[in-house]
Amino acid sequence: MQVDPQTLMILTAVGIAVLVGLFALLSSQKTRTEQAVRLQQLTDAAQSLANTQNAMAGRMEQSQSDTNSRLEALQKRMGDSLHEQTERTGQTLKVLHERLAVIDSAQKNITDLSQQMVSLHDILSNKQARGAFGEIQLNDLVTAALPKSAYTFQATLSNGKRADCMLDLPNPPGPIVIDSKFPLESYEQLRNAETDADKVQAGRAFGASVIKHVKDISERYIIQGETAESALMFLPSEAVYAELHANFRNVVEEGFKRRVWIVSPTTLMATLNTVRAILRDVHMREQAHVIQAEIGKLLEDLGRLDQRVDKLQTHFDQATRDIRDIRISTDKVTNRGAKIDALQLGDVDEVTELLPGTKAAE
Repeated sequence: MQVDPQTLMILTAVGIAVLVGLFALLSSQKTRTEQAVRLQQLTDAAQSLANTQNAMAGRMEQSQSDTNSRLEALQKRMGDSLHEQTERTGQTLKVLHERLAVIDSAQKNITDLSQQMVSLHDILSNKQARGAFGEIQLNDLVTAALPKSAYTFQATLSNGKRADCMLDLPNPPGPIVIDSKFPLESYEQLRNAETDADKVQAGRAFGASVIKHVKDISERYIIQGETAESALMFLPSEAVYAELHANFRNVVEEGFKRRVWIVSPTTLMATLNTVRAILRDVHMREQAHVIQAEIGKLLEDLGRLDQRVDKLQTHFDQATRDIRDIRISTDKVTNRGAKIDALQLGDVDEVTELLPGTKAAE
């Protein structure tokens, strides 16, 4: 007969228990006492172990609770941080988008400016257009600095020459002519020269071009008895003006000899401001006699005013004297009224005092 393993285990356990019971019965009293003590010790140890286990379970539970709280707080902080970071990232992306829009606009403006620069270069490559450019710039500077009565554009002189602008100044110095010149081609050749020989050749061509303009202005626009003894040559480019004064001193001195002063937009504006101050001074001198006449009339009015103040003071003094006399008469009348009010009907002596002609009445 085959025995079930589980049943075999149960029977084995029962047998062991029976043997233990028999061993316990057969053991001596001393052994039972020791076993009881040991059993009590084991019970106490088991109770202590249970208490320790309970304490450890409580600590584990508290630690688990603290861990869960910390994890929740950490999760909340991480969520808030992620939210703030998301908002900051959104704002940064927004600002970045705006800056990109500004950059796109600036890029568009740069593109437009490049096209305009190309157009300006095309304009300046034509001599007639270049001359018109210089005349327009001269027009803008003069109209911005001087009144309309102080200048004339395209003025025709007695020799039939027409000047770009003529400043109407009184003698001396007289009308001054300003003529616009722009030697751009020779300046471009000088700037683009690479070898020393090319630079020397381009420099000579540039100096000769400017000197030719100086001679033309001196011969055409300086007329004895009609214009001033000098004229202005306007260069509408600060770069050309700086190159001329930095490296071509002989050309500038040639202009000095022929009384042609070379000016740039900046120096021309300073010259025009000086001209405006001169015109203001001339206008003040022209109006000096009017100012003197008005000052004379003002002095006459002050004299009449002083006389009238004296007369008024005399009237005030007379009025003061009249008021003083009236006050004296009023005091006398008041005193006489007081005496009459105090008069007793039968008092002949007091009546006699009031009668006219008596000493008391006087």
